[in-house]
Amino acid sequence: MMDVSLTELVGLMAGCLTTGSFIPQVVKILRTRDVSGISLLMYVAFVIGVLLWCIYGVINGQIAVIAANGITLVLAGIILGMKIRYRGIAGKERPFRQ
Repeated sequence: MMDVSLTELVGLMAGCLTTGSFIPQVVKILRTRDVSGISLLMYVAFVIGVLLWCIYGVINGQIAVIAANGITLVLAGIILGMKIRYRGIAGKERPFRQ
C-alpha cells in the first residue's frame, strides 16, 4: 500500500470535489444539447489552463495535480466540444455548420 501524506490526501480530495463538479454539467449538456448558457471564450481559456496544469503536474511529478486536471480536461473538453458543435436556443440542436 502506498504511503500518502496528509498534503497529498488533501490535494486528492480537493481534486475529486472540483473535478466531480463538472459531471452534472456534462450530463445535462449531453442530454439536452443546450449550450446557450456556456461561454465559448471561457471554456477555451479554461481548457488551455487545465492542460497547462497537467503539464505542470507532470514536470513536478505531482500525482494529485495530474489526476485531477487530467479528468477535468476530459470533462471540460466535452463541454467545449459540445459548445462548438451545438450553439443556440435552449433545448434545440443547432449544428456548428450553418
